Amino acid sequence: MESRTVQSKNPANSEESSGMVGLDEPKKMTREDWRKKKELEEQRKLGNAPAEVDEEGKDINPHIPQYISSVPWYIDPSKRPTLKHQRPQLEKQRKFNSIGDWYKKGVKEGSVVTKYRRGACENCGAMTHAKKDCMERPRKVGAKFTGVNIAPDEHMQPTFSFDYDGKRDRWNGYDSEDHMRIVEEYSKVDLAKRTLKAQKLQEELASGKLVDYVNSSRRQRGEEDHDSAEKDNSEDEDEDKYADDIDMPGQNFDSKRRITVRNLRIREDIAKYLRNLDPNSAYYDPKTRAMRENPYSNTGRNPDEVGYAGDNFVRYTGDTVKMAQTQLFAWEAYEKGSEVHLQADPTKLEVLHQSFKVKKEEFEKQQKGSILEKYGGQEHLNVPPRELLLAQTEDYVEYSRHGAVLKGQEKAVVRSKYEEDVLIGNHTAVWGSYWKEGKWGYKCCHSFIKTSYCTGEAGKQIVVEDQSELLNEIPSSIQEVHESIPKTLVEIHKEKLKESNKKKKKHRKSHDSDSEDEEAKKQEKLKKALVAEEARLKQVEQILQIDERKRGYNSIYEVKEPTEEEMEAYRMKRQRPEDPMASFLGK
Repeated sequence: MESRTVQSKNPANSEESSGMVGLDEPKKMTREDWRKKKELEEQRKLGNAPAEVDEEGKDINPHIPQYISSVPWYIDPSKRPTLKHQRPQLEKQRKFNSIGDWYKKGVKEGSVVTKYRRGACENCGAMTHAKKDCMERPRKVGAKFTGVNIAPDEHMQPTFSFDYDGKRDRWNGYDSEDHMRIVEEYSKVDLAKRTLKAQKLQEELASGKLVDYVNSSRRQRGEEDHDSAEKDNSEDEDEDKYADDIDMPGQNFDSKRRITVRNLRIREDIAKYLRNLDPNSAYYDPKTRAMRENPYSNTGRNPDEVGYAGDNFVRYTGDTVKMAQTQLFAWEAYEKGSEVHLQADPTKLEVLHQSFKVKKEEFEKQQKGSILEKYGGQEHLNVPPRELLLAQTEDYVEYSRHGAVLKGQEKAVVRSKYEEDVLIGNHTAVWGSYWKEGKWGYKCCHSFIKTSYCTGEAGKQIVVEDQSELLNEIPSSIQEVHESIPKTLVEIHKEKLKESNKKKKKHRKSHDSDSEDEEAKKQEKLKKALVAEEARLKQVEQILQIDERKRGYNSIYEVKEPTEEEMEAYRMKRQRPEDPMASFLGK
């Protein structure tokens, strides 16, 4: 307690002693001095003792850690309490360039030089570079000797010294005018693309291609919905009960874990490339799994009757036509000064389009009314339907006893102005139901005469017999024609080759007997060689069992050249350790 009161009465002395002890790092402190230093630090942190003061008279925060407040020996040897080493050193600070400074590009603006200057580039005459660094085309006679067409001097590039932010500024030296030039270029390209696409859509709408695709797809969907209406009504209640346990088509759905994995396609569907195996049909891209054209186009089938008519067919179904018309309206409105965009302002565009349609219909009605007032003819437009005029229709409809439609309400087949399904001459088939060898006929009797009488199966039999007689007569006639045609040089050459081959075969047969005798001799020599090879192998085994030091020199090797039979016997008798069946050879 006494020591603490003394320190509090004489703070200057205590600060000097503690400061000297704290800054004198190399000297070892006693335990008492270390305890006093810690107590003083605690008092300063609690506010009971005044803080340390640096050479400028500023207080040092007692809560600053020691590794920050302690001064390195190479900065301040006096060991005074200070934080000067943590502040920027004014003598070491450099003058940095501002962020807006950047290198100038191009050539200097000023007077044009007309005379070569000493020390300039010998090729172009500029003072800012040497001949080896010149970027101009090498002249036949340099500017040093001609003194003509002296190139202007470029800007001398200074050496900038940027600070931390200046070095890391990505946009320093950026010219916004370059970006505007790029924007203008892309806007021109985009405008050209819009114009071309608008012209294409206008042509398709004018030709009625898009409308035909939409009508056919709607008709097909309507027929499918009508066929499955009654079946769906009876099964809706059961499906609702087991909805959680049903897997979605095209997905692997686990109702217990609620995990959905998208498959590539529904496995019950036929793959696109299997719909038509003709190699000349629609092209299938295996990388993107796309088939743009109709695979049944070369079969003559109607696109409305097939289940798949290509990827392009899907593009003209649903709201595709409506979307195309809206996009076309947006482009036309943009050209006339209305700032609308399909993706940016879809609601605004839709309202504008609907108002445009209403105004257009009103204008057409007004124009039609003015024409009728001027020329008349309103009574021709107020005509009742054709079904009421003729009191009949070709639409066949079947109803149940409850009034529900079972079958019907289908579009009637368009009939031509000619009579159809009219049978003449006792025929059971119409003219043109049979075709063969470029001629049309009747399918019932295979007759090619339109005004003939039907002969039925007897007529078919007669046609078959006539064809068989013609086939029998054809070979004799072909042979006569073939004999009358002179032979070419190639055919004569082939006949000579056949004759020479026949002679060679006869010559080989004469030598077959001699070759059989030679083959028997070779077999006898091979048997003798096999016996000799077995004896040699036994001799080698006996020699190998003898100690190496007691063997004769070259006792295993032979000097004479082996015959073909001996080599064949060696190949047949040699051991093959790499063969997995080698151990079974002697068994």
